Order: sequence, then structure tokens, then C-alpha cells
Amino acid sequence: MEAANFAKKKILCLHGFRTSGSFLKMQISKWDPSIFAHFDLDFPDGIYPAGGKSEIEGIFPPPYFEWFQFSKDFSGQTNLEACIDYLCNYITTNGPFHGLLGFSQGAALSAILLAYQAQGKILKQHPPITLFVSISGSKFKDPTISEVAYKDLIKVRSVHFVGERDWQKLPSEELAAAFDHPLIVRHPQGHTVPRLDEEAVEKVSSWIRHGVVLQRSNNVEIKHENRKKTKNGERSRLKGKL
Repeated sequence: MEAANFAKKKILCLHGFRTSGSFLKMQISKWDPSIFAHFDLDFPDGIYPAGGKSEIEGIFPPPYFEWFQFSKDFSGQTNLEACIDYLCNYITTNGPFHGLLGFSQGAALSAILLAYQAQGKILKQHPPITLFVSISGSKFKDPTISEVAYKDLIKVRSVHFVGERDWQKLPSEELAAAFDHPLIVRHPQGHTVPRLDEEAVEKVSSWIRHGVVLQRSNNVEIKHENRKKTKNGERSRLKGKL
């Protein structure tokens, strides 16, 4: 039983617009392996083939995918509900997942999954997802989504990578502000999964280690409390019979 408690937990990693799970896996491979030493990372592809040119053509081989489609000004979107349904089924079938990691479109999508789960709208039978890594993420502008998803602080431990030369710098900061006590890691690069210096590696590794220890402590406390309740219940039943 104890070995199962300390088995590696899963993180679902959602790639950016018109790229792929394989591309995000390659991007994350730039990071020190110690960061995710306690986790298994899962990199699925988006459910729709890329509907236009990909920015990684000539850099990384196709096929390319997208999770849903934004309008040109990012004020609206298409196929988002179908995407959420797909991911809820994926998470339920392949989980449980301890955390989500997303880049760009994948980060925006991950954040609303977390918000909706916290509000009891989705993933009701799945354990609460308690960790989020956002890279160049952003909020949805559509008020039918934003006024619901971000109305309360999202109480999930989160780390947000914000690039100084990223065209999504301000949106990334706005997304971080939607979370309770976020950790913000700034880097000098643009809209990309950044290379991390030693200071950033240690900061993120320490943050993740703390979360793993905290989660394990909570699990032990819950099990201890459940055992106490069971023993008390057994005593009560015995007392009634004596």
C-alpha cells in the first residue's frame, strides 16, 4: 500500500496552437529532468488537424493539431465545448491526473478546466487536480466564459512562466492573477517554452517538491482520519451490542 502511495503521479501536458504533443515533449525536454522527477508526463495531440499554416513548419515535422479555434481578435472561439468534452473523457479514462501543464492555447484551456472542476461543472468523479504549470498562458476574452471561469480565484497551486519579449506577456500576467498565490517565473525570451537557468530550475523544483510533500502529508492525514472514523464506528456498533 505504501509503495502505491508514492508512485509517480501524472501530469497532462497540452500543446500550443497548430503544433503537437510530440513538439511540446521536445520543448519540455530542454528543462532539467529533476523538475518532473516525481511525475509521468502525458502529451496527447489536439483533436483537430491544423486548419492553416503552423509556425513550426520547417522546424518540427508534421502533423500539427489545434484544440479549438479562436477568432482573429481572440474574442470568440469555435469547438471549445467539444474539446472540453473530449479532454474530460481523456482525463477520466487515462487518469487520475495530479496536474496540468499547458503552453499558450494549451495553458488557456488547462486553466478553464481547473476553474470548471473547482466549480463542480466538470470532472465531478475525478480527484481534484491540484497543480498547474502555465507557459505563455492567457484568459479567454469571451464574457460568457470569462465571467464564469474567473469569477473566483482558482485555488490550485500554479506556476506561470512569463516572457519579457512574449507578445502574450500581459495576458500571461492576467492569467496568473486569476489563481490563488501563484508563483511567477520571469524569463527574457519570447513566446516559447524557455530554457531555464540554475536559479529558475531550483525555484521550480523546490516549488514542485513542496507540493508533492504537501500532497503526501494530506493523503496520510486523510487516511489516518478515515481509520479513526472506522475504528470509532466499530466501537459504537460493538457498544450497542453489549
